[in-house]
Amino acid sequence: MNKPHFHKLKIIDLGIGTYHESNIFLRADSHVVTSEGFAALTRVVVHKNGNKIVATLNIIHSDLLKDGETSLSQEAMERLGVNHGDTVTISHLQPIESLKYVRAKMYKQELNDHAFKAIINDVVAGYYSNIEIAALVSCCAGNNLSVNEIIGLTKAMIGAGSKMSWNKKMILDKHCVGGLPGNRTTPIVVSIIAAAGLTIPKTSSRAITSPAGTADTMETMTNVNLTIEQIKQVIEKEGGCIVWGGAVKLSPADDLLIAVEKSLDIDSEGQMVASVLSKKAAAGSTHVLIDIPVGPTAKVRSQEEALRLQYYFNAVSQAIGIQTEVIITDGTQPVGRGIGPSLEAMDVLAVLKNAIDAPADLKERAISLSAALLKMSGNYADGTETLIARSTLESGEAYKKFIAICNAQGGFKEPKYATYNHEVFSEKEGIVKSIDNRKLARIAKLAGAPISPSAGVLFLAPIGKQIKKGDLLFKIYSESFGELEYAKEYLNCLKELIVVG
Repeated sequence: MNKPHFHKLKIIDLGIGTYHESNIFLRADSHVVTSEGFAALTRVVVHKNGNKIVATLNIIHSDLLKDGETSLSQEAMERLGVNHGDTVTISHLQPIESLKYVRAKMYKQELNDHAFKAIINDVVAGYYSNIEIAALVSCCAGNNLSVNEIIGLTKAMIGAGSKMSWNKKMILDKHCVGGLPGNRTTPIVVSIIAAAGLTIPKTSSRAITSPAGTADTMETMTNVNLTIEQIKQVIEKEGGCIVWGGAVKLSPADDLLIAVEKSLDIDSEGQMVASVLSKKAAAGSTHVLIDIPVGPTAKVRSQEEALRLQYYFNAVSQAIGIQTEVIITDGTQPVGRGIGPSLEAMDVLAVLKNAIDAPADLKERAISLSAALLKMSGNYADGTETLIARSTLESGEAYKKFIAICNAQGGFKEPKYATYNHEVFSEKEGIVKSIDNRKLARIAKLAGAPISPSAGVLFLAPIGKQIKKGDLLFKIYSESFGELEYAKEYLNCLKELIVVG
């Protein structure tokens, strides 16, 4: 039933950004607030021309708005498709049925496919506030999802978004679960695989809890915000792409969940598996390589945890019809030298250009992963895959392909160093024994990465290196003096960031 005429409200665009959450603003003495009994943080339904969204109400105790006026956050205006001066009506939100499943999960009950479908559909529809999404994320964290629940969550996330299809029998893809600073193998692997004549449409994530995601790194060199049609054009021309998956909403629930996970600084196992595989399925991938780095300060800290993840990935992949191979790799220290979007991009380019000073560990890891994908394709004689991957890189063909992909995505640009920097020197002599990945990543984030693309850490002290007193261990880069000071303040409080013995 439509609301009476006096409940119509004129939109005043105040330009308020609230990221993924829809918000609405009303005066405290507004006739709608008083007559409906609304209070701050009430969830309400906003209507316009048959469309509707759910928004969180914020009360204004000033003359910023008049009675009969309202303002919506930028996210809410985009979702509802309204502009400054349009009129909307609001009404009470009926109870969200799927929240009963979230509450059930809080009490350790196992959820079925129907429950996850209802939850994810409501999340994508915008019915959940960030607080409610946080409750969902929290009760699924800490290995609280069974393999059947992970399968149900994955299927629900696939069903809630778009899906790409290809006129090819084999679509390759790879993913690293993360937690290892500087491990930016994807642009190199995609270039090698595409140069070898195979198809690899890589849709990548932005950073969740790390100083850079593949999409963040690629964005310092080319456009990553492509439409599905544009992605298909790039693939048709070059055989590979490296784009931001969030731009094409292949698994839209994932981006909403990740936004909250990022705020909570958590990355649950089940959610991670569902996130990765839902995006692979939505991208039309048929063969997927999963890299799990293991180390005492990596995301995955033990062999037992890695094997559990391997089991989850294989079980869920089989359930959704994807052929997956999981490899467990060394995660004891950063890969390459750069930690942060631009700095990691420089490492990628150095490897692709076969520069003399290119980080050898990044090169060898990328060759190893590329060889595994070539083996999965079944197109090569056993034992030749590593040689083919290496020759494709060292001949310059991979670099040519990378530049061609960048140009097809909108053009290539060189990554840059940030203006401000701070050098950290060794106070003792010896051999580097261990490195705390998490603390090093934290320094890069405090310096501004990934929001400031050229911020981060240039790391020069890998495990096993002989260090003299006064040698440069790493260099912090920042785009602002204030952020550099934040990083230095944190650095001064640290113990055993780099152990030299």
